[in-house]
Amino acid sequence: MALEAYNEKRDFKASPEPKGRKVKSGGNSFVIQKHAARRLHYDFRLEMDGVLKSWAVTRGPSLVPGEKRLAVHVEDHPLDYGDFEGTIPQGNYGAGSVLLWDRGTWHPIGDQKRGYSKGHMEFELKGEKLEGRWHLVRMANRRGEKRENWLLIKGEDEFARAEGDADILEELPKSVKTGRLLEELQGGTKAKAKRKTPPKTSDPSPSDEALNGPVKNNSLPKLKGAKKAELPDFVTPQLATLVKSAPSGKRWIHEIKLDGYRVQARIDGGDVKLLTRTGLDWTHKFGDAIVDALKRLPVQQAVLDGEVVVNGGSGASEFSLLQQDLSEGRTDRLVFFAFDLLHLDGFDLTPSKLVDRKQTLEGILSGSSDIVRYSEHFDDEGGLVLKHACRLSLEGIISKIGDAPYRGGRGKDWVKSKCSARQEFVVAGYVPSSVSSSAIGSLVMGYYQDGKLMHAGRVGTGYSNKVAQTLFRQMQELKVTKSPFEEKLTAVERKDVVFLRPELVAEVEFRGWTADAHIRHASFRGMREDKQARDVVQEAGPAMASSDDQKELGSRTVTLTHPDRIYWPDAGVTKAGLADYYVEVWRHMAPFVVNRPLALVRGPDGIGKPLFFQKHAWKGMNKHIGTAKDPADPSEEDIIIRDLDGLLGLVQGGTLEIHPWGSTIDQWEKPDMVNIDLDPGDGTTWEDVIAAAYEVRERFEAMGLSGFVKTSGGKGLHVVAPVKPKAEWPDVKAAMKALADSMAGDSPDRYVSTITKSKRKGKILIDYLRNGRGATAVAPYSTRARPGAPVSMPIAWEELEQAIGPAYFTVNNATSRHEQLDRDPWSDFREAEAEIKTSRTKRQKR
Repeated sequence: MALEAYNEKRDFKASPEPKGRKVKSGGNSFVIQKHAARRLHYDFRLEMDGVLKSWAVTRGPSLVPGEKRLAVHVEDHPLDYGDFEGTIPQGNYGAGSVLLWDRGTWHPIGDQKRGYSKGHMEFELKGEKLEGRWHLVRMANRRGEKRENWLLIKGEDEFARAEGDADILEELPKSVKTGRLLEELQGGTKAKAKRKTPPKTSDPSPSDEALNGPVKNNSLPKLKGAKKAELPDFVTPQLATLVKSAPSGKRWIHEIKLDGYRVQARIDGGDVKLLTRTGLDWTHKFGDAIVDALKRLPVQQAVLDGEVVVNGGSGASEFSLLQQDLSEGRTDRLVFFAFDLLHLDGFDLTPSKLVDRKQTLEGILSGSSDIVRYSEHFDDEGGLVLKHACRLSLEGIISKIGDAPYRGGRGKDWVKSKCSARQEFVVAGYVPSSVSSSAIGSLVMGYYQDGKLMHAGRVGTGYSNKVAQTLFRQMQELKVTKSPFEEKLTAVERKDVVFLRPELVAEVEFRGWTADAHIRHASFRGMREDKQARDVVQEAGPAMASSDDQKELGSRTVTLTHPDRIYWPDAGVTKAGLADYYVEVWRHMAPFVVNRPLALVRGPDGIGKPLFFQKHAWKGMNKHIGTAKDPADPSEEDIIIRDLDGLLGLVQGGTLEIHPWGSTIDQWEKPDMVNIDLDPGDGTTWEDVIAAAYEVRERFEAMGLSGFVKTSGGKGLHVVAPVKPKAEWPDVKAAMKALADSMAGDSPDRYVSTITKSKRKGKILIDYLRNGRGATAVAPYSTRARPGAPVSMPIAWEELEQAIGPAYFTVNNATSRHEQLDRDPWSDFREAEAEIKTSRTKRQKR
């Protein structure tokens, strides 16, 4: 960036900021300025090349190692800006008060220019408040995203603090230049400002003072159309209509669809109520933390529209976790995301534009706790936002007309587009578990059509052991002898079903509809206590599977015994659910597992019971699993599979992980792929692993190879390259060892190539040992025998960012991601194969 951008944004006749000019300087100053603009943030600036490279850190720096703070890269600032403290007048860029919070010197660790260009700067600060080792890590840009996002992260050292320690931002709030507080700067501004009296009208709009109240951010707009009104008891919520594709155009804004309970927060002085979409008072269910956080907001009276969620390990909200927490009386993980403001301090805001309501809401929530958060929106084209949401395995997006008022009920001003089929169904029966006398095995679902209950099929996965038992107990009082469905069920549909009064509602995720209007590959997500059974209808016309699709879906011939046996209790993934997952990803997974010797991790009773390693055939093995004799050890037969039925045979045998060789049985001695496993040690960050993956890719390219990346489903990443099966195992292993050793030699403070754990603290192991004869690595798309049912997921390099961690993708979210991809990120894997250059091939060329 250049100072031209800084100068173009400012009117120096109106603003006291210094005019930008670049100077020759070899200095190393840093400064942090607390900036109460439209939203409070901290500007972090490092002196480089005669300017201050600048990042806006939205929540300020944290002294907790590994805690990531978003740092948006902004325009370069002049060096003399480092001493600026004052107020930028309203109407100017960055209007608001600027306080000099910290200053000092910084010292890069390694080459600062290379680190800046590569997107990973490591440095030490010596300031009046901040000291020690820090990281700035650039995140991969999302398509269409204009701003450049980085992360500011504290390193492990004697200046670091534990998570429960005091926050330095609150502990030391004063200016290092004048000793003033930010409120004193703002107070001075208010005293000097001339207040204009708003014109009187028969229907007055609230003034800045009325709307802002105690809010310290004075850049909030007047809300045109707002009317004086008493605080309502409840506002009929606005609902979104399901559409097939996200809308586009400048009228629309887009929010991530949250996966929780819709909640209206009503604040009246010290009294806070949390109301469901039907007006039920659930304040007691959600605990004290949300209520206390809402009480601390700078308002007297307000109605906030939002959603209470629990964020899972992937960072996305998960309804099943919310259900689990509420059933256990646990509230410590609950978060209230507010996305609209309907009433504020004596004014009804529903007639005002949505974008104005949201801007006012954002100002109110600025600086609030993590328990009550602002739900941000995107102005990009809707299809692009939806696509990115789906690639992250989120539920979908809500698109809203930005200049529309708030209208209760379901309409077309708000529409929802989903990444996978998902809706509520009426629970009309259950099938008892085949492995437990006190649990359900599956639920029988229906929906209303013209007042009649229609049969929608069964849902047999998504239940943890505890949920399956709880549902069984809950349903005993609802048993009836006669089917509640309008149509007569077939013998297969009636088999083993215990019918129920159709009073309960469950949320279900599914892959689509079969030709006979039944949900396909469905997974239970939780019970909906906030919805009435009679209101449940089919949200959209069934996307029927074609006859070819039906044939493909029904072509498997493997019979699963005890299909409701739960393999992952915490994620509710059953044997049948695992089989459904593998059917969905089979065509992408096949090239990496077919006709390759396999090593398996088996756990016939699930991950909570003993697991064992299996390399050779076993007694009672499913007939669809094949074997092959290793030429080097013909006494034992290695496991192989040749088709989907072979894979499902492994599922029937309790296989939870699949680890293939890097060669096929056609070329036992000559691998056709190599794998570098990046295994982070204690004290490293996910950003460190991402940087290591890019470095492996660069070194592969220097060897003439093309690197492809996948999550491991465990702690790290795998970078895999296809190779022509010409070189033999010893040479291939030697080449990969040379790569690992060179990385460890060039950056001994970051990498290690020896397996010894004592040497790995604060470093990443560059594991090359996957590339020896008989060695294996987890297959692309294979599940892992770890909590959450994670899978090893191939991803595109542009997806490799902080939002996607090593175990982000799971059995429960991976298939919806694949349905939304334009192309398989590894579709050209085999086309990219190249001959690996070993010492032997180089000698032959000479």
